[in-house]
Amino acid sequence: MKKALTAGLSVAAIASVAFAGNSLDSNPNYKKLKNFKPQGVTNDQCLMCHKAQDPGIVADWQHSKHAKVGVGCVECHVVPKDYPAAFKAHPMQGSNWTVQIAVSSVTCAKCHAKEVTEYLNSGHARAAAQWLISTDHKNKHGYLMTKLAYNYETLKGKNASYGESGAKLAKGIRTDGSIFAANEKNPRHSDLAVANICIQCHGTVIKLDKSGRPDATTWPNDGMASLYPDGGVGNCLSCHSRHKFSAAEARQPASCTNCHLGPDHPDKEVFESSVHGHILDTNEEDYKFDTGEQIPGKTLRAATCFTCHQSAINGLKSTHNVSLRLKWNLWAPASFLRSKGFETAGWTWWNKKQVIRGNAKAGNPQGPEAARAKMKKVCMACHEATFTNNYFQRVDAHVTLYNQYAAYASKMLKDLKAKGLIKSDVWSDPFFKLYYYLWHHEGRRMRHGAAMGSPDYAHWHGVFQVMQDIREMKDIYDYRMKLYKKYGKDALKHEVPMPVVTHE
Repeated sequence: MKKALTAGLSVAAIASVAFAGNSLDSNPNYKKLKNFKPQGVTNDQCLMCHKAQDPGIVADWQHSKHAKVGVGCVECHVVPKDYPAAFKAHPMQGSNWTVQIAVSSVTCAKCHAKEVTEYLNSGHARAAAQWLISTDHKNKHGYLMTKLAYNYETLKGKNASYGESGAKLAKGIRTDGSIFAANEKNPRHSDLAVANICIQCHGTVIKLDKSGRPDATTWPNDGMASLYPDGGVGNCLSCHSRHKFSAAEARQPASCTNCHLGPDHPDKEVFESSVHGHILDTNEEDYKFDTGEQIPGKTLRAATCFTCHQSAINGLKSTHNVSLRLKWNLWAPASFLRSKGFETAGWTWWNKKQVIRGNAKAGNPQGPEAARAKMKKVCMACHEATFTNNYFQRVDAHVTLYNQYAAYASKMLKDLKAKGLIKSDVWSDPFFKLYYYLWHHEGRRMRHGAAMGSPDYAHWHGVFQVMQDIREMKDIYDYRMKLYKKYGKDALKHEVPMPVVTHE
């Protein structure tokens, strides 16, 4: 354990130089746990109850590498009595210890400092903060996504969320039917419902009751970057499921597809319909996920998610920074180069317990071309240079093609907003809905399909649908501009209902 801590802290020190002030030691709870020595507690004491009460948990742990090296309940769950995540009502407590139920990456970092540091530098660490209302209330994206989840989708009405007033969050939402604010008198219903959706992949701010028991509106969740009371960001189980925490499991594509699937980012479907996915499906015997070695012909036949984004292949170093080899941001309304170095959202919570949107341009600190060079090196473990270079020329062309569509769509949206020609309830507005589908669903599929080698997603699920969107949007735009010339600010009152055909 001492060797792991030393190596991890060295990486943290390097990171702090590259990105000022970022060190695991900047979180006092990390230092507290590293130095904590609980008195009078053993794993056997825990197992006396949990073997009978939670046999599945115990069986998973018994089959884990943790169990083999002597890391058990005490090392992960026992904390000082004054710890921010301490469960004060646990029936077993010692003179200087109690337990924590909601375990964060602060605990993991005691042994896995290198991995946690790399994770905090990656876009994964932004997953929760990006969709939440920020501490300074300046994250427009977080405001809109919070409003979508709580006020539009789960009908919360004029009730506050994450420190934002209910009146502001409800502004603009339709009031011509009771359904649109059905849970206004029962806001907890909405909070519990949201715990089934955004929170399960992205994470949220973990809330504890007075005794330290996690609240059902925020926990349990497998969110990639939940924000914990001790300053921890995420807790590693998104990929290494509890309580086995298997590296072999995390290396398999299935561990990524809890979140990376569906109409908005179908990376599971894109991978499975690519040549890489087809080779895995038909040659499983050629893959060895119990080792981090990535040697073509020995441990794999073709690339997986882990191979491209994290593995030590072809002279590269392994990493938990999944942004390090990415040239483009492929999820935003318009793609841009990842030119701003390390992620900031995770470190801001770790250091200050503040929510910020973070760095959507997070990538390789040496720049987007350095990121591309690393990804090409992955490819050239199996493909020769001409194949690899030609492939990425086509990827860049498809991303640029998407940006042409996106720029035209965004200009029309801006023009309509300036003239008051977008409905206040945007999810009742046919132009806005088409705009959202264009980038959030179909445009992502177009870009991801090209980047990951799935022609059907690059084409029929992607650009073919984007091409239709832009035509329908242009027709609505022209119609509204004609109405504006005739009726001015009252134009939308004279608009005939227009059904929206979503191209799913």
